[in-house]
Amino acid sequence: MRSVQRAFDILSLLTEDRRTLTIREVVDETGLAKTTALRLLQTLEHMGLLWATPKGYTAGPALWRWAHLARSAWELPPETVQLMRELGARHRETVNLYVLRDVHRICIAQQESSQPLRHVVRVGDELPLWAGASSKVLLKDAPERLLLRVARSSPHGETHVDTLRDWIDQATRDGYATSHGEREPGLSAVAVPVTGGSGATVAALTLSGPTVRFTEDRVQEFAADLREAAKRMSERGFDHPLT
Repeated sequence: MRSVQRAFDILSLLTEDRRTLTIREVVDETGLAKTTALRLLQTLEHMGLLWATPKGYTAGPALWRWAHLARSAWELPPETVQLMRELGARHRETVNLYVLRDVHRICIAQQESSQPLRHVVRVGDELPLWAGASSKVLLKDAPERLLLRVARSSPHGETHVDTLRDWIDQATRDGYATSHGEREPGLSAVAVPVTGGSGATVAALTLSGPTVRFTEDRVQEFAADLREAAKRMSERGFDHPLT
């Protein structure tokens, strides 16, 4: 298990901004001994997950198969994508769709705002659950043990669980959630639940952007439009691996 974790730690160092890794970078950023790092790199190369080049190691061709599997499992129906496009066009803010995973929320779809000052989260990015409008929606039916783990992962410690409960209760009463600078100063969001066939919340649909544009009137407008879009998504059947 430890070797598997180390291997994925190495793969996670690859990003759009850094597409090639040197052995020195792997050693410096993982804290592994050079011999251990080299052994893992060679194993990943042998499996096709990495590819050795004169400049270092880059993503290997075997990842294409994984990427294809992930895309086929998580790709949204055209109708859902169109609903998100329409939301983004009407309000000119970034539209995101998040699902719950452990103490994180993962972005599985996005329509980026066209405005110069905007909020951007890439598809596949993981964000913490201890703050944010979408977290308050996704945690609605979370067991107490998960809430405690989320609280412990926050900068506020375990006592943050009381705040989480208050946020969740408020979002449940209102039918939507808001956040203003909870995770990042100057950033606001409005989120509503998307439900599956059982009626349980399976995703959070959000609009996010600079706080200066999220006035009270605009928040109410965003919430109403988000609720209508989420209702249509739920009625058509929101299809992803967790439903």
